Amino acid sequence: MTKLADLFPRYDSKFVETSAGKIFARIGGLGAPLLLLHGYPQSTVMWHRLAPLLDNNFQLVIADLPGYGQSDTPESREGHAPYDKRSMAKAMVELMEKLGHKKFALAGHDRGGRVAYRLALDHPERLSKLCTLDIVPTHQMWHALTPVSAMKIFHWTFLAQPYPLPEKMIGHMPVEYLEWKISAWNGEHNLSVFDPRALEHYRAAFSQPARLHASCEDYRAGATTDLKNDEADAAAGRKIQCPMLALWGESGIPSKGANPLDVWRKWAVNVIGGPIKSGHFLAEENPEDTAKAMLAFFR
Repeated sequence: MTKLADLFPRYDSKFVETSAGKIFARIGGLGAPLLLLHGYPQSTVMWHRLAPLLDNNFQLVIADLPGYGQSDTPESREGHAPYDKRSMAKAMVELMEKLGHKKFALAGHDRGGRVAYRLALDHPERLSKLCTLDIVPTHQMWHALTPVSAMKIFHWTFLAQPYPLPEKMIGHMPVEYLEWKISAWNGEHNLSVFDPRALEHYRAAFSQPARLHASCEDYRAGATTDLKNDEADAAAGRKIQCPMLALWGESGIPSKGANPLDVWRKWAVNVIGGPIKSGHFLAEENPEDTAKAMLAFFR
């Protein structure tokens, strides 16, 4: 097996024990702590172009979510824990506290964005500021589903099917499925927007049956436990209290529905944001503009 390239050569790497197993994190930079969380079907590697544009201003903690990258793949429990976003958020709080950060800023892309806003709702005392990249809340995604949007996000219902259907189907061609999905979601609709070294990381992780299963559990939680938790917060009128920045790709999925900023204003008391010239993968397709927006907000 070819050794995977280290895309964070100046950063430390750590495994930290949490309630969701050992979490792998890369740590580098100077300044106030900023936690970065990746999305599906990626890992910490997705931040490799953006991190050098931020780490003169922040101490970055770049973590693999449970089941992804190099983090543990714990067995699922009731409600698909620990792959529900409440459990993942709790694990990220534990990670940061063990690294010496009781309060921190947080940015999350895709599934990491869902962990991020759940953390903001469940642990408001922990966050100074929050940034989400190319998502709207899970509640909005399910409750605003239309025939058009259902076709765009069919993977939400496919990956949430009972075990082992999606695992068996994807498992026959995991790399082909991965490459097709990430090509469809970016602005160029091919693999050219990704660093070839990063692609090797994504392929290697996604080819592991335990990680493929974990990613399906992530989406099963999204269709059940995560949705119920969002519905409870919506019914109770709970909102994100810290300042929030919502960014999305001009050609990303959130851009095809209701204005993402209008949606987030229903969920946060103080939110700003706008589109980035990009598809779904802002940090890899347009790291310069993404970093500019994040620096203006977090600083």
